[in-house]
Amino acid sequence: MTVTTVDAGPRKIARAAEVNAPAADLFEIVADPRRHHELDGGGTVQSAITAPDRLSADAKFSVQMKQYGFPYKITSKVIDFVDGQVVEWQHPLGHSWRWEFKPLTEGTTLVTETFDYSRIGSAKVNGLKWFGSFKHNAASIEATLRQLQAKYPATPAASAESTES
Repeated sequence: MTVTTVDAGPRKIARAAEVNAPAADLFEIVADPRRHHELDGGGTVQSAITAPDRLSADAKFSVQMKQYGFPYKITSKVIDFVDGQVVEWQHPLGHSWRWEFKPLTEGTTLVTETFDYSRIGSAKVNGLKWFGSFKHNAASIEATLRQLQAKYPATPAASAESTES
């Protein structure tokens, strides 16, 4: 299960992986905040507190979190939404999480997850560095993408087709 580093620009941590599922199916998991705990490779997302059934442009949702042993609730706002392709939400401190889905074939998708801290000031960046957030976020993104790959393993037929090309 390969996860690759993506150069998304300054102050962004991004990883991508090929997942053996249609983009529409994967997008629906991310578009439903009640399912975010299924995605979270870092173990911080607990459960949705208040959320629409499905995210859309400008939607807000609150999620119960737990990090470093401390529970807290965070409310995020969707700042970019292209149905079936992109969903990005921003936390109150200014950083955001972005998901992009690019169909590769009918049944495989390139999934890219990005932690974007380009909108926050230096003091907040230094605080995130001090807490080790960047290393933790990179590892969590990689774990999340590997979980998705494990949830949708390659079928023997698909594996045979990819080795024949």
